[in-house]
Amino acid sequence: MLKKINNKLFFFIIPILLGIISSFSLPPYNFFILNFFTFSFLFLFIVSNFYLGKWRLFLLGWAFGFGYFVSNIYWIINSLTFEEIFLPLMPIAFFLIPLFLGLFYGLITFICSFFNLEKNYRSILIFALIFSIAEFLRGNILGGFPWNLIAYSWTEYINFIQILSIIGTYSFNLLSITLFLLPVIIFFKKSQFSKILIVIFSIVSVGANIYFGKSVINKYHEAQLIDLNTKIKVVSPKVELSRFFQNEDPNIIINELIDLSKPEEKKETLFILPEGILTNIYLKDLNIYKENFKNNFSENHKIILGINSQSDLKIYNSLVVLDNNLNILANYKKNNLVPFGEFLPFENIFSKIGLKKITHGYQSFSSDDDRKIIDINNIKFLPLICYEIIYTGKLNKSGEKFDFILNISEDGWFGNSIGPHQHLLHSIFRSVEEGKNLIRSANNGMSVYINPIGQIVKKVESTEKGTFEIKNFRKISKTIFGQYGNKIFFYFLLFYISLIFFLKKKGS
Repeated sequence: MLKKINNKLFFFIIPILLGIISSFSLPPYNFFILNFFTFSFLFLFIVSNFYLGKWRLFLLGWAFGFGYFVSNIYWIINSLTFEEIFLPLMPIAFFLIPLFLGLFYGLITFICSFFNLEKNYRSILIFALIFSIAEFLRGNILGGFPWNLIAYSWTEYINFIQILSIIGTYSFNLLSITLFLLPVIIFFKKSQFSKILIVIFSIVSVGANIYFGKSVINKYHEAQLIDLNTKIKVVSPKVELSRFFQNEDPNIIINELIDLSKPEEKKETLFILPEGILTNIYLKDLNIYKENFKNNFSENHKIILGINSQSDLKIYNSLVVLDNNLNILANYKKNNLVPFGEFLPFENIFSKIGLKKITHGYQSFSSDDDRKIIDINNIKFLPLICYEIIYTGKLNKSGEKFDFILNISEDGWFGNSIGPHQHLLHSIFRSVEEGKNLIRSANNGMSVYINPIGQIVKKVESTEKGTFEIKNFRKISKTIFGQYGNKIFFYFLLFYISLIFFLKKKGS
């Protein structure tokens, strides 16, 4: 009996450990090489335990997913430390969220159990196909949470990820999983010649991708610099998040922002401030501080900042463009809200037991479905607030042309953890996919200027406060992925399915 219990424990400990190890392939560690070991071992572990049945295999995948997420999104519980009402929920959130996200990985191994995976080439494609579909579902159903896809382990390798401009993140994720599974062919009872061919094909494909990436990068740097008619100044203030929960006088924060911004009266400047930087007031109350703005900013200045707004008894997390008289020139209301963070699901039920959204205040935010391009002095911005940057293929709803992706954020919820690094990596992928310059202003996070090939040009670290300026930029032509979005992923799925049937006929 004891031997059976030990075997059961061993059965679940292995995939949990594999998931934990694989999480170190992600930023800020970036040990992508680990995935060749973890994915190959997971595949072989599944194939070797097929006799255990569908539900055991489901638990195996679930265990891998739990290990993967418990070690890379543990920072979520930091958001529960700002109000006492949430403190008892910390242990629950630490385990419950990874357990929920791990269900998608359990779904992978469960579906695999219907295909009788063996040690052959077709099984590699089936596993990669199912895995990538599960990741796509995770990123889209119930609002979606496409955080830490396996493909993000390539973030530091700029040459390698230029292919995103053609195929996008989900297709790249599919190809990455396939690549990480290649070491398992060592254990296949196939001819050495076929194995050598596959290795050569893989090396050539990787080499061709790197060459393509270098050519894209070289072409970008040869493009002409375009001078901006308005200087852009990105402000990263590092106002401690706890201060917003202490009902601090907004005038104190406004003065800090002005001191950091250092407005120059005669210089045409666009100041970009972070998300929710004036959390204790609503947009309609901002006029109380009008003189402060008017006395420090001139007619040559425009200000972008994040602030809560109200309309028809609804509250919105908004990005507004203001002049020095606080006239509203544009207003974007956040489309994709954070569950539990910005709104409480099943609020009528949970509110009765004393729960509320994690962010400041009790009423849940409302979402909007409109995302228009913001034109400021003939510079066009696509606005995104906080974690809206994590969604691939869903950015430009209007289809209008634009120059910059603009992302304002508050990363104080992550604390001093790996969270801000993970949040930043999404910005790199979005800039390459869309072929656009990206500006990110974050409070308590990394504020950056990223060019269209994913290189960080300017940066203020999450541990610092400061500013940087943008006076010119380079453009590249519209990307294929920017035109077609995630439709390309479905073309890849069809190709894989066709190849699987072809290999089945060949007995491979």
